[in-house]
Amino acid sequence: MTSIPKRKHGDSSDGAGHLGARVSRMEGPRKAEGRADYALDYRPEGMAHGVLVRATVGAGKVLAADTSAAERSPGVLLVLTPFNTPALKAASSFLDGSPGVGEHHIFPVDVLHWGQHVGAVIAETRQQAEEAAALLRFVYEEAEIIPDFHAPNAGQGAPVDYADVDWGDALSAYDSAAVRVEAEYETPREYHVPLEPHGAVAEWDGDRLTLREPSQWIDAMARTYADWFDIPFENMRLVSHYVGGGFGSKVFAMSQGAVAGLAARMLQRPVKVAVTRPQSFTAFGGRAATRQSLKLGAAADGRLLAIVQDGASETSKFVPFMEQLSLATAVMYDVPNLRSRQRLFHVNTVTPGHMRAPGKHPSAFGLESAMDELAYATGIDPLDLRLRNEAAINPQTRQAWSSRRLREALTEGAKRFGWSDRSMAPRAMRDGHTLVGWGLACGTFPALEQPGEAGITIRGDGSVEVTSGAIDMGTGTYTVLAQTAAEALDVPIESVEVRLGDSNLPRAPMSGNSQLSSIMTGLVHKAGVAAREQLVGLALTEPGSPFRGLDANTLEISGGYIHPARDPSRAVAIGDLIRAIGRDRLDVVADNFPAGMSGEERFKTLTTVAGLALPGGGTHSVLSWCAHFIEVRVDEAMGTVRVSRVVSAFDCGRLYNPKLAESQFKGGIIMGIGQALLEGGQVDPRDGRIVNDNLGEYLVPTNADIPEIEVISVGEPDYRASPMGGKPVGEIGIVGVAPAICNAVYHATGTRIRTLPLNIHRMLSAQ
Repeated sequence: MTSIPKRKHGDSSDGAGHLGARVSRMEGPRKAEGRADYALDYRPEGMAHGVLVRATVGAGKVLAADTSAAERSPGVLLVLTPFNTPALKAASSFLDGSPGVGEHHIFPVDVLHWGQHVGAVIAETRQQAEEAAALLRFVYEEAEIIPDFHAPNAGQGAPVDYADVDWGDALSAYDSAAVRVEAEYETPREYHVPLEPHGAVAEWDGDRLTLREPSQWIDAMARTYADWFDIPFENMRLVSHYVGGGFGSKVFAMSQGAVAGLAARMLQRPVKVAVTRPQSFTAFGGRAATRQSLKLGAAADGRLLAIVQDGASETSKFVPFMEQLSLATAVMYDVPNLRSRQRLFHVNTVTPGHMRAPGKHPSAFGLESAMDELAYATGIDPLDLRLRNEAAINPQTRQAWSSRRLREALTEGAKRFGWSDRSMAPRAMRDGHTLVGWGLACGTFPALEQPGEAGITIRGDGSVEVTSGAIDMGTGTYTVLAQTAAEALDVPIESVEVRLGDSNLPRAPMSGNSQLSSIMTGLVHKAGVAAREQLVGLALTEPGSPFRGLDANTLEISGGYIHPARDPSRAVAIGDLIRAIGRDRLDVVADNFPAGMSGEERFKTLTTVAGLALPGGGTHSVLSWCAHFIEVRVDEAMGTVRVSRVVSAFDCGRLYNPKLAESQFKGGIIMGIGQALLEGGQVDPRDGRIVNDNLGEYLVPTNADIPEIEVISVGEPDYRASPMGGKPVGEIGIVGVAPAICNAVYHATGTRIRTLPLNIHRMLSAQ
């Protein structure tokens, strides 16, 4: 028996209080030293390399493929085209799990956008595959293209009925409003460009396939691959221990994994296929281009009476993906009358996808820009205007908020920023030849939840292992789950090891919708509490336990030791207890599936979006909120815009690790600065090609573009939102940044820019 070791105050090993502590990333040293095993770093013996080939027309058919020169090229093992690539089995639906129909063709003969994959070359080395790929020749029958929704032949778009939002009589209320503003706002195509490229390394062992691929949703991707290759789900293993950025682009299985798996099966050796940086602009979709017309009607005192929104977004010729523009508009402010409509334009582009804060970012860009215009139309300070229109309940669903501290975010952010010193008049602030402007905008992001599992193992050496198929794409999942386990078990955090990113581990939900941390902390805490209770039960009943025969409720665990509540001097390390009762480990798996759910239904909820639900059964509206205060400096002669100061306040409930949450907030803000000032796909109208498909011309922010950013948390624990009290963190930071910058530019210059990006060309042409 030993006494519990005393620790210094504030020691990171303190058993209690781990959640909420500013713990540095536990995996940080591993990444800094190059020991983190990213998927494409895996190099099995005998691995071949594949290179994908893109179509060079915007629409039409592949009529023929000349592979002779490529096949004769040194080191070439396999050349795949639409005419010799075996069809795969159609995958079941990621929407509801319904069986697929027909076949899946990796390289279809019908070309629907420039850059569509039409072939691949597999060779001994990457360089040999690239050389041979350049020798492939395709013959096309070209067809008329629709390059984007600006094109004369784009038509009027198709209405999307399920996106309609209505309450009150918005058209009449707008027409009779004392103050009215109307404008059109536009955002371009935007791309994920994560630091880690997409790709996969495939290995077959008989009828078992292992793919190492960066993934935001291990089990859903594994399900698709199992379907494609017609193998049992249990025979499919997907490994993704670390993900070097995803932003929504690594959620679903794609052709690079299919090609790697197919080629590996055909060659009977491991194959790696990696997407190049230019290919990442066409291999998968970024944020769709959008435009929206907004009409805001208000009383003379600034109180909103009506919002009328007509939106449009691009999608591909083959999938009706929508960037929904009502998502922020319908919940941000108290408005008695609202009407929102949206149309989809099918153009020759890769299908757009989910990108950080899908829908919410462009929705807020329009709404928060229009609110600034309304502020000037009424002569009311933009901050006061928003406070006057604070919504006591969700105006769309009429539900109570689980929590909403947007007012606190606005007031605290304004105080830190010094907003009260702002002059309302444009062009009133300058520093020499530089015009200075202050802008404000708000943002929101809704909460969703999905069932999952988490495992905890307490070993005989006293260490604790957390296991889950959840992933970490730089957000800090490893660290937060270690904190959670340490909190639940009351053990030193140094004794906790976390294993993630493997479909062989307990099932996990998607890392998307800013849901993973709240779901997984709840599950790990549940597993930890269950393990703790089991350990106490074993200590009271098992032969060999020094506590056998004691009364129930007399033992407690603290600091990694178990002891009678009134006699800490009899403490025994939990690992020693496990060995004393003749075991080497204690395993617990916890889940949050509804009671009585069948195994088939569990599988469906884990691997399709049918598993997504509103927290707490949807009795309250659960959203995160933010307010951005931004200063810009505009060179009066050159038209250059620089963001010089940012203060942003967030209501995201309980922060499990403020240090990591602040990193996520700042990352979103930086991404928003890029979207406002730099980013935008440029489309060649002749063939629909993205002409700036590289990081030399598709500009993203660098350190020189980013000022000091101050982020503030005004949130409080919200246990309706999640078991541990947190709300979405990862995506909300980007929402509202772009309109805050545009509003600041108007304040600086008196010129209103309604189309992103807000670059030199637009600034000079607007003068």
